[in-house]
Amino acid sequence: MTSQSLRIYLYKITFEEVPYYYYGVHKEKKFDEYYVGTPVTHKWCWDFYTPKKQILQLFDFTDGGWIEAQEIEKQLIKPFFNTDKWCLNENVGGYFSLEASRKNARIVGLKHKENATGFCGRTPEQMSEDGRKGGLKIKENGTGIFAQTPEELKELGRRNGLKTKENGTGIFSLTPEQRSEIGRKNGLKHKENGTGIFAQTPEQRSEHSRKIGLKNKENGTGFCGRTPEQMSENGRKGGKIACKITNSQKWQCLETGYVSNAGALSHYQNHRGIDTSKRKRIA
Repeated sequence: MTSQSLRIYLYKITFEEVPYYYYGVHKEKKFDEYYVGTPVTHKWCWDFYTPKKQILQLFDFTDGGWIEAQEIEKQLIKPFFNTDKWCLNENVGGYFSLEASRKNARIVGLKHKENATGFCGRTPEQMSEDGRKGGLKIKENGTGIFAQTPEELKELGRRNGLKTKENGTGIFSLTPEQRSEIGRKNGLKHKENGTGIFAQTPEQRSEHSRKIGLKNKENGTGFCGRTPEQMSENGRKGGKIACKITNSQKWQCLETGYVSNAGALSHYQNHRGIDTSKRKRIA
């Protein structure tokens, strides 16, 4: 190997302004050519900051040298892959990082949406039918959710609920007002489309409720799964919470501007002959 021979080398990219770094291997086409990696997922880092290259190891300019360089690169990246937030490598040994996988899935999804292919190439009716058939097959084989006992499913739901509450995600990421508004919109949509509870006649709803009541009574679940003492205690707590919520709300009379909680404002308006509907909630 001469001083001007083409090289295969393992390198590390760092940046003057931030602690990000990137490992790679390169096979030269021209001696000492300018090369600081070919990023895809994190190209913004190369564009925004100042990259510096450090050559870590040279290899024979042969097929064997190229294979050896890639193997050492893989061993070097593995300890930091998907664990160190400053490591910019998104692929090691054919495995993609979580971020690269998410980005690729988003691009593929947008392409399917644009071309009306894949998931986006089916009508809502086809997807509903596929889901129904899949559910029946899972039930028939006793797999998925049907492989668990009712007690296991209940415990799983409880844990997921606690985790969601703890992390402030799902329904717990919404304010009471947002949840109420979503419920109102969904209810109006069901009423408009004649779906959900509005797809049943009053007789069907009554019969459905009767069957559920009988089943709860038979299994000792739901309302029938509590003792009179538990129901009394739950009622007491519920009343206390409702009272607390009501008293914490502030309402304003639209005629006089008087502000109080809902009950006190009703008494105020009735005493003065003011229509109690003339109010607005302000807190």
